[in-house]
Amino acid sequence: MSIAPGPKPLEFWFEFASPYSYVAAMRIAGLCADAGVQLVWKPFMLGPIFELQGWNDSHYNLNPRRGAYMWRDMERLTAKYGLPWRKPARFPRPTTLPARVVVAHANEGWIGDFIRTVYVANFGQDREIGERDEVAAILHALGQPETALDRALGEENRPLLRAATDRAIALGIFGSPNCVVGEELFWGEEALDDAIAWATG
Repeated sequence: MSIAPGPKPLEFWFEFASPYSYVAAMRIAGLCADAGVQLVWKPFMLGPIFELQGWNDSHYNLNPRRGAYMWRDMERLTAKYGLPWRKPARFPRPTTLPARVVVAHANEGWIGDFIRTVYVANFGQDREIGERDEVAAILHALGQPETALDRALGEENRPLLRAATDRAIALGIFGSPNCVVGEELFWGEEALDDAIAWATG
């Protein structure tokens, strides 16, 4: 008698500057928990990927009509899911520092709370999440010491985010958010349920 394999792990690839990734990041842990799917947080940087596509800015800035739609869509989605919303005064914001915190502490139990708190700070409170003081304040609120930030800034961790971005490129990622199950790529906030179904199928 063969035993059916369990659900496959789901990698959630995200950029802290991405509006739709905010909505997805606030939902994905609950969806995975309900389905019994292991969630793996995977931060990366969109800048190098945009450069590969010939862009020097967010496509929402390069295409004002698309940008106007996105901001209105974010109002609808955050209301739908009961999420805090305040349109950022600066978009996109630098996000390297919080992303480095995630890659440096990827296996820590508090990292999901950190990710969600950073997203709320960016898109719900209009805070400068790329600044050291803001990231330190978020870590402090989560009961984490200043050394957690020092570790993220250490030279030994510097290559980790670049390696994650290179891996994202190799996977064919072109935007954010993404779910990867095995070698299967699901792009966009609206694809979360399909990714969960693939992981459990």
